Amino acid sequence: MTPTPISKLLVDGREFLIKRDDLYDPYLSGNKFRKLQKLIDTPQTRYKRVISYGGTQSNAMLSIAALAKQKGWEFIYYTKPLSSFLKENPSGNYKYALSFGMQHIEVEHELYRDMIASLRVTQDGGTVLVDQGGADVMAAYGLEKLANELHEQLQGTKFTALATPSGTGTTALFLAKAMPEYKVFTTPSVGDKAYLMQQMQALSPIPSNLHILETSKKYHFAKPYREFYELYKKLLDGSGIEFDLLYAPLLWQELLQQRDEDICYIHSGGLLGNESMLARYRKLLDKKQ
Repeated sequence: MTPTPISKLLVDGREFLIKRDDLYDPYLSGNKFRKLQKLIDTPQTRYKRVISYGGTQSNAMLSIAALAKQKGWEFIYYTKPLSSFLKENPSGNYKYALSFGMQHIEVEHELYRDMIASLRVTQDGGTVLVDQGGADVMAAYGLEKLANELHEQLQGTKFTALATPSGTGTTALFLAKAMPEYKVFTTPSVGDKAYLMQQMQALSPIPSNLHILETSKKYHFAKPYREFYELYKKLLDGSGIEFDLLYAPLLWQELLQQRDEDICYIHSGGLLGNESMLARYRKLLDKKQ
């Protein structure tokens, strides 16, 4: 495939490069495309179904649904119980994943952990299990391809640092391993630094060039914050590039406040998820007016 392009972005008087992995495909893009690239390159006849689990507005869920549709594979997705509102009014990534034929199975809270554990031992050879958020060692395959593109595109430039948001930390981990001569910055979006490191260490030792930026304020994942929306708007209005509202604002905030390196930001896609997040932000902003 043709490498995704690089754009320039000016914010607060600083120049950043943006690796536009969001442009690959509206449904299968960003870091999820990279994490799933091994399955993308897998022959259609190798599997009959793919199984995964996680949140009901997960970017990974949508990307796997899009991939399964392309391959003609059955896609089964497990979550904890949905809210009655979302059941009656499907929106965002959940709505799009259902439109691709995702079979959604709800599991009661007290049974969820055991159910997910059982998935590892009950699959046949025609089924592939993708862990929540694409946190799987197979992600290294796609991140090595990304590293090859970046080595070529950044050669001869002043940019010697990279940045990518983290949920499970899989993208940041394998990107740092594939590009040891670059600093790689990320932030813990779900939980704290210790939890993010635990997630990464379950896959591979953490390389020394990977830097986790901690925040001075405690943020709850997926909760709307006015400062995040204002930064989202600043980036969009100033560059025409839209970033996701779940992961990107936190990392951009910390990059602007804590670092002064010349940084290439890896766009992690997830823009279709902004549909549901923007609805939440509208409610938040209306309340505070």
